Amino acid sequence: MAKAKHADASKKNKREKIVVRQATFADIDSLVELNKAAYPTLAEDGVVWNRRNLESHLRTFPEGQGIVEVDGKIAASCSSLIVSFGRDPYRDHTWAGITDGAMFYNHDPYGDTLYGADVNVHPDYRGRGLAQRLYQFRRELCQSLNLKRIVLGGRLFHYHEYAKRMSAEEYARKVEAGEYRDPVLTFQLKQGFTLKKVMANYLADPLSHNHATFLEWLNPKYRPRLRKPRSIRVSTVQYQMRKVTSFAGFAQQIRYFVDVAHEYDSDFVLFPELLTAQLMSYLKTKTPLEAIRKLTTLTKQVDELFIGLAREFQISIIGGTHPIKRGNKIENIATLYLPDGSLHRQPKIHVTPNERRAWGIEGGNTLRVFDTPKTRVGILVCYDSEFPEAARYLADNGAEVIFVPFCTDDRQAYLRVRYCCQARAVENQVYVVMSGTVGNLPDVENMDIQYAQSCVLSPSDFEFARDGILAEAMPNIETVITTDLDFEALQEAINSGSVRQRRDRRPDLFHFTANLPDGDGE
Repeated sequence: MAKAKHADASKKNKREKIVVRQATFADIDSLVELNKAAYPTLAEDGVVWNRRNLESHLRTFPEGQGIVEVDGKIAASCSSLIVSFGRDPYRDHTWAGITDGAMFYNHDPYGDTLYGADVNVHPDYRGRGLAQRLYQFRRELCQSLNLKRIVLGGRLFHYHEYAKRMSAEEYARKVEAGEYRDPVLTFQLKQGFTLKKVMANYLADPLSHNHATFLEWLNPKYRPRLRKPRSIRVSTVQYQMRKVTSFAGFAQQIRYFVDVAHEYDSDFVLFPELLTAQLMSYLKTKTPLEAIRKLTTLTKQVDELFIGLAREFQISIIGGTHPIKRGNKIENIATLYLPDGSLHRQPKIHVTPNERRAWGIEGGNTLRVFDTPKTRVGILVCYDSEFPEAARYLADNGAEVIFVPFCTDDRQAYLRVRYCCQARAVENQVYVVMSGTVGNLPDVENMDIQYAQSCVLSPSDFEFARDGILAEAMPNIETVITTDLDFEALQEAINSGSVRQRRDRRPDLFHFTANLPDGDGE
């Protein structure tokens, strides 16, 4: 009878359609319920994925989030991120620390280790080999990305039964030797993982008495990579406004500064806000409103200029800002031009009273993080930097660098932007790059004078310059400043800094939400 039942079960499993695929945003509700069902005891303590966690995982590293469907129903899932363990590849860590509070903000696309944060199998589908399929999903991902290894923090599922007789390390070693069977560790060892050690205080888990194994799988196909340390070089242009007589004259100046950045082997060059306002000096108009409307007709020429320079010099350019007409609105828009010829728009969201009154400019309603060949970046235009929620949104969505093109007329206006940019760097643990205009346009109404001291800012900790300033221009002098941004230092500050603003947030007291549409309005 038992054999007959087993045969029936085998036939049933053969008829099931099993699909392993990457998770999508449409799966989130099902994944939340799956997590609760898979870990009911942890769910009671709130140590399971919620919608906000899963959305962050998919935004940050969609390739690492896998699911198994059985006849169209999500029956199992896994969550992974890429990390770097720095100088100590086997250092102790906690689940909250390695997952950055379950949000994966610390995902490091330049790291060498795929970290398995979680595997969930619905109780109704256990014993069918679904977890094995997810482990294969991870091995294939590790190899496709040429990562050195996979690391897990595994549960000691039966340790609570032995805790009074032996240490967690002793228990794990006996399981490794085959003396005991642990449903989690025994399975993981069969998947080719090696037990390196046992960590205490990894996760609030009564079954494991808060312990976890440190497990490692080495990628046999790993090819050592000769590459630069994880850093980029940025140049920021403190640009002098001066009268020009044609678009060609303007283009000549822009080309010069891109060439300078290229000569310094920079990956990015940033120009200031309202860079193209210089073109108003040869446009014959009677009022500021008429001038800004006429300026919008030059958008195609401006794009062609920067696209050509980005391709020619193979450098990413943030072309300051330029007024662009969208429907009946005029928006003050920064554009990121990438070396492949693509462009990405970021409108200024918060508009100053002067912009609205003199030029009729209105605020945009999109805020994006942009993937570039070197890193993920965001752009906040001048006044936007004075609103902390905007920078928080960019950092939460993976931006490591925030570019801030600005245009201010006097020192107190400049310092508002400067102080806020420094605060944004500290509270979000990101780099902030500022670029402003200097000089004057005496014949252009509402663009009379400018004041700037462009700079590159960092968080304030031991890994960075002692004053949080990586580079700084002299005030009101046209120049270019260039510096390197070290992302290894940034990750060290995030994971083990003197203070850890990302990790030490209080979501139980303050819950951040955003109501932003997808897309950049292209």
